[in-house]
Amino acid sequence: MTKLLLSLHVLAAIVAVGPVTVAASMFPPAVRRAGTAPDTLGTVALLHRICRVYARLGVLVPVLGLATAAAMGVLGDGWLVTSIALTAAAAGVLAAFVLPRQEELLDELGAGHTVERAGTAQLAMFTGVFNLLWATVTVLMVIRPGSTTGA
Repeated sequence: MTKLLLSLHVLAAIVAVGPVTVAASMFPPAVRRAGTAPDTLGTVALLHRICRVYARLGVLVPVLGLATAAAMGVLGDGWLVTSIALTAAAAGVLAAFVLPRQEELLDELGAGHTVERAGTAQLAMFTGVFNLLWATVTVLMVIRPGSTTGA
């Protein structure tokens, strides 16, 4: 059962978190391009939709991760507690800063306003923080400090 849970957890991370990290990273430059090429507004809207939809699917990642950790008996391990905290932080950054700012920029473009580069800089920074948090969680999942697997 542990192998099945772990497989589902990894698949959920790849399928749900991967698209959010890529689409969120593509969003700021797409907004800048949309300011000079209005026909790209559909691309910006699609990137935001990908982020919203896959963020919801991303809830499966920690749920399956906790089930896997319980099955493995590692719920109290430091690397897991740290990963849980970083995952919560990543979710918070996405929900509080990335998605709302994407919506604001999309609304500005939809109203025909031009978005200056400075208007996307903060979003790019928050997106980078989100991606860095997920990368750190991924590294912790792979190296698992104190693991007895020899990896």
